[in-house]
Amino acid sequence: MDRRSILKTAGLALAGSALLPFRSLANSRIGELNSEESNTLLAPEKRKLGKLEVSSIGIGVQNMSRNYQTTIPSRPEMHRIIQSAYDNGVTLFDAAEAYGPFEVEKILGEGVASFRDKIVISTKFGWNIDQETGKRLPGLNSRPEHIKIVVEGMLKRLKTDRIDLLYQHRVDPQVPIEEVVGVLQSLIKEGKLLHYGLSEPGQQTVRRAHAIHPITAIQNEYSLLWRGPEKTIIPLCEELGIGFVPWSPLGVGFLTGAIDKETRFAQGDIRGIESRFAPENLPANMALVELIQKWSKEKKVAPAQISLAWLLAQKPWIVPIPGTTQMAHMLENTGASQIKFSANELQEFNTALNAIQILGERLPAGVLAFSDVEAPEKKK
Repeated sequence: MDRRSILKTAGLALAGSALLPFRSLANSRIGELNSEESNTLLAPEKRKLGKLEVSSIGIGVQNMSRNYQTTIPSRPEMHRIIQSAYDNGVTLFDAAEAYGPFEVEKILGEGVASFRDKIVISTKFGWNIDQETGKRLPGLNSRPEHIKIVVEGMLKRLKTDRIDLLYQHRVDPQVPIEEVVGVLQSLIKEGKLLHYGLSEPGQQTVRRAHAIHPITAIQNEYSLLWRGPEKTIIPLCEELGIGFVPWSPLGVGFLTGAIDKETRFAQGDIRGIESRFAPENLPANMALVELIQKWSKEKKVAPAQISLAWLLAQKPWIVPIPGTTQMAHMLENTGASQIKFSANELQEFNTALNAIQILGERLPAGVLAFSDVEAPEKKK
């Protein structure tokens, strides 16, 4: 069964899936490589997130405990993909306590044990998750005492003595950011945390947090399909010297050509309730896929690689984290770092891109409500 057929027939587990980037679904020559050939791929160059050096393309491991078909991938195979990513130059591995919950951090900790000190592990806290049972409770929880407990659990699951980069997964509207950063500072002093970041934050919250302790990176959805961060967050990162990590850099599979105007999603697949993929909007939005496919043919690379290469061309401190549970897709994504746009090509591409209007919202309203939130002011 090809990837497009899989998309048309398989369902997603809705719980938590709105927060997880989709893996690359594009076919390419890399899919034909065996393990020996894959070692000849050129490693991604290095980039800086603030003062933290990482590979220019990372990997999101969020689907490694359960994929979008709601089946459980082979754990040894997930370890093999993690190992191969490292062997091919990937040094940024992104997880979260909410992925599983907990299970993805365990898989990552197991997979990187032999080279832990040579990579950067990033993970995230902030959803209201019972630390004993893993049960998802309503809303968010960034209370300082809760963060401390969460981090202890993360260290055990990741089999490490420190977290390289810890994000607040979403801004908690009940907890001043000053209190959140204060506990993160204390964890940095203890050596349990090296850097911190924010995900989908309000811009004033970014300024307030950064004034207390420098933010290393901001993680937001950003791709050819969703360019919202270009308005305020990316300029803010440039102003303050903060790195930027796009999640869902392949537009939940749309940018790979795996979805067409006839695609309908199974019950439980969150894309089925995202209006940008509604039957009335898909035909118009396919113009973006057609543009990517045109350039894919011209450059003789996969559509996913065009999408990732475009992100890399935007700023030298942007590091996308495409996720996957398949070796060929990981190699394909990592190989995108070698694809370059000349200045003229980028101008031509962007001219065509800017003429395309994407119809519909990126997420359901209930999920969007957690983005661009400003933390409350600290009481004096």
